[in-house]
Amino acid sequence: MIDDAIARWHRYLGGELPGGLDELLADDVVFYSPVVYTPQRGKPITTQYLEAASRTLVGGAEGAFQYTKQVLSGDTAVLEFETSVEGRYVNGVDIIRCDDAGRIVEFRVMMRPLQGIRAVHEQMGRRLAAGG
Repeated sequence: MIDDAIARWHRYLGGELPGGLDELLADDVVFYSPVVYTPQRGKPITTQYLEAASRTLVGGAEGAFQYTKQVLSGDTAVLEFETSVEGRYVNGVDIIRCDDAGRIVEFRVMMRPLQGIRAVHEQMGRRLAAGG
C-alpha cells in the first residue's frame, strides 16, 4: 500500500491528483511539524499544514524542491528532499505511514540546517496566518 500512497503523494505535489489531500489523508491522520511541539491531529489541520508546506517548499519561485532519496518498506516511506527557501538551503525528510486502505495516517517532517528551518517557519507562519 505504501507504494500507491507515495505515488499519489507525488501526483498531489505535481497538481495531478483529483480529490487532492482529501482522498490521500485518513480522517485521523497525525502531522508532526519540525517547528510545532504538539502533534497536529485530524484531516483539516493536517491539510492546512501540508498545503502551506507545499506552497512554501515546492511552489516557491525558486522551484528547487526535489526528492533525492526514497525508501519504502511495509507501511512506511522515508523521502529525503532538498530545496531553497528565501535563499536558504533546506534539507529534510518526510516520514509517511499509511493504513491498509492506502491513506496516510502519519506524516512527520524533519529538517536541517537551522537557517533553513527558520526561513520555512517564517514563511509557513505567514501562510497559515493568512489562511493558507
